[in-house]
Amino acid sequence: MKYVDEFRDPHKAEALLWQIEKLCHRLEKPIKIMEVCGGHTHSIFKYGIEEILPKAIELIHGPGCPVCVMPKGRLDDAIAISQNPNVIFATFGDAMRVPGSKTSLLQAKAQGADIRMVYSPLDSLKIAKDNPDKEVVFFALGFETTAPSTAFTILQAAAENITNFSMFCNHVLVIPALQALLDNPDLQLDGFIGPGHVSMVIGTDPYQFISRQYHKPIVISGFEPLDILQSIWMLLQQLVDCRCEVENQYNRLVEKAGNKVAIAAMNKVFEVRETFDWRGLGDIPDSGFKIRSEYAQFDAENKFTIPNIKVADHKACQCGEILKGVLKPWQCKVFGTACTPETPIGTCMVSSEGACAAYYKYGRFSQVVKERETGKERVKV
Repeated sequence: MKYVDEFRDPHKAEALLWQIEKLCHRLEKPIKIMEVCGGHTHSIFKYGIEEILPKAIELIHGPGCPVCVMPKGRLDDAIAISQNPNVIFATFGDAMRVPGSKTSLLQAKAQGADIRMVYSPLDSLKIAKDNPDKEVVFFALGFETTAPSTAFTILQAAAENITNFSMFCNHVLVIPALQALLDNPDLQLDGFIGPGHVSMVIGTDPYQFISRQYHKPIVISGFEPLDILQSIWMLLQQLVDCRCEVENQYNRLVEKAGNKVAIAAMNKVFEVRETFDWRGLGDIPDSGFKIRSEYAQFDAENKFTIPNIKVADHKACQCGEILKGVLKPWQCKVFGTACTPETPIGTCMVSSEGACAAYYKYGRFSQVVKERETGKERVKV
């Protein structure tokens, strides 16, 4: 792919929309589709995709933002590590403003903690080399998309015998999260738009359980407007044909078996946790990575004492329901009032991939969207 213009062609978009409308008429019922990845959510709002789709299609925003699903207790643990006097704490920018139970990493930095924003875990490894008298800790978070870079960095640190470097590992896995959603009786879905970035790593095979066990179609999608529209068309075509399959729209980057080198690195460095606490979803078995004992010297949880206490979310914040797809962001009582990007209460408003941030940035002030109780009809004004 040399240019992106071909994936934003308005004439092709119109043709796809026409085909989508035809399939909706054949189905003759409302269709609920969940886009799992927060990157898709932002593309949907950035390009106005939700507004041009037929009314019969409702897009549900899933838990595919790793910062959004991070529970307050783990954020408190990260802040506790950063406040050690001999620690340099490195993190991605998205995590800086996420509120813990009492403060955030950005506030801890303002209070004197040495917290630095980096663009990759290798940046934090360089900081460790440049500061041999300090303990450097990287806040490792994300789905399988970012876990390989963490694994390769640990392997590099081991190869160079860098002893003042460790990771606070919070990597989570997409497949157990999808299974938890499918087991939720409150959420009725007709299909999934699968995460493109995660699938570049793990491939398409791990999603087979969705079609075989739960009889739902899923289409792995790219992130451009035509990618998403084509994926919706492919899902509708499956529903019309009474099929439930794993299809790959993003085949220019995603392969069936995934990235074998990345998978091998993850398997070498990580093992699966027995359980991990997700914001909004609770404890999900086998849903997170931890660092293997062979690399325990790079595990910050072995080096530092952390509170390790579960903390309840703010009572007014409904991030949990939003992450599960039960509520839309603007149905939260504090959305756009007490909770804004400048004064976030929940993670969904902080992260660049959060559903609330997407609604706020692309919908809140460009048009006023309200839900009125009018039977089955939703009115947009």
